[in-house]
Amino acid sequence: MHTPFSNRSILHLDLDAFFVSVEQLRNDSLRGKPLIIGGSSNRGVVASCSYEARAFGVRSAMPMRQALQLCPDALVLKGDMESYSKHSALVREVVSEQAPSFEQASIDEFYLDLSGMDKYIGCWKWSNELRERIIRETGLPLSLGLSVNKTVSKVGAGEVKPNGAKLVPAGMEKSFLAPLRVGKIPSIGRETERRLSLMGVRTCQVLSEIPPRLLEREFGKHGLSVWKKANGEDNSPIVPYREQDSMSCERTFHADSIDVTFLRDQVRRQTAQLAYELRALGKLTACVTVKIRYSDFNTFTKQARIPYTAQDSVLIDHAMGLFERLYERRQALRLIGIRFSELVYGSSQLNLFDDTEKESRLLEAMDRIRDRFGKKAVGRGG
Repeated sequence: MHTPFSNRSILHLDLDAFFVSVEQLRNDSLRGKPLIIGGSSNRGVVASCSYEARAFGVRSAMPMRQALQLCPDALVLKGDMESYSKHSALVREVVSEQAPSFEQASIDEFYLDLSGMDKYIGCWKWSNELRERIIRETGLPLSLGLSVNKTVSKVGAGEVKPNGAKLVPAGMEKSFLAPLRVGKIPSIGRETERRLSLMGVRTCQVLSEIPPRLLEREFGKHGLSVWKKANGEDNSPIVPYREQDSMSCERTFHADSIDVTFLRDQVRRQTAQLAYELRALGKLTACVTVKIRYSDFNTFTKQARIPYTAQDSVLIDHAMGLFERLYERRQALRLIGIRFSELVYGSSQLNLFDDTEKESRLLEAMDRIRDRFGKKAVGRGG
């Protein structure tokens, strides 16, 4: 059926093994070797790995000890988010110069809306020329997918990695997706894929043939969403890129308080909630600021620069330290505020290269609860 959305041209750019590619730019001797970026201890997790390491079964989000069992000769680097952010910005500069409209979905992924630029084949030629320019000017390999929507373009880019290009002509979305496993659809995580597998649903074709009401009953609105995507339908728009420099939250109390236990708990809660919002945006922060206002309206702030992170425990530790240094007068407070600044894009799942497997799983579990029941639904103990 012809719809306005079938006339769109959506390009997805995906930098291949981005962290690894940056490290190889910085040190050419790393090329061709199994390389793992992630936690430096056996309790850490894999943030990224080279294709040579992937050949042994190593994957992102895998416990480091398991990765090293599969590939004992792999080189392990802790990673440098500041350097990765700078290289991501170089790619963004090229894209912003060329693209009529684009969205940066993560530190290594971009969507571009090329609709109306030219006839479809013209968009394909333009897309490949952009890809070649990015590779030439940044030295970073990347893959692209071009189709009428974001889902199919992202899957297309993933299917031709590394360093490939895929065109899915309008009208071919469903047939392109049909033979692929359901886990290829971006919004289907490991748990959803497992539950679908137990229902006998392993390919996008089978998923597309399931009655949508059944999926909605089993998975809620998410079930209907993945059914549409398995049918090649995705009307989500490109969200134009805007740089967000900071994010903050503050609370003015109903009654001024001198209860130190209560005040410390407020610092923890606000920091954890803001960290959740940070992860939801796929960002990291390198600066934490704590603000307090006394009952006489005198206001004070302190800030600290930190390594890039979005991890609750690290951010809470820094915020608590700043609060203890700020709150010297031991008089009643009327307001506490937390601010994160110097934001960059980073993985929403693996926010620190020294995350432990336990901490990563805890954050993921807490974030799932917040996604479903609201950001105040769960918090850390004091």
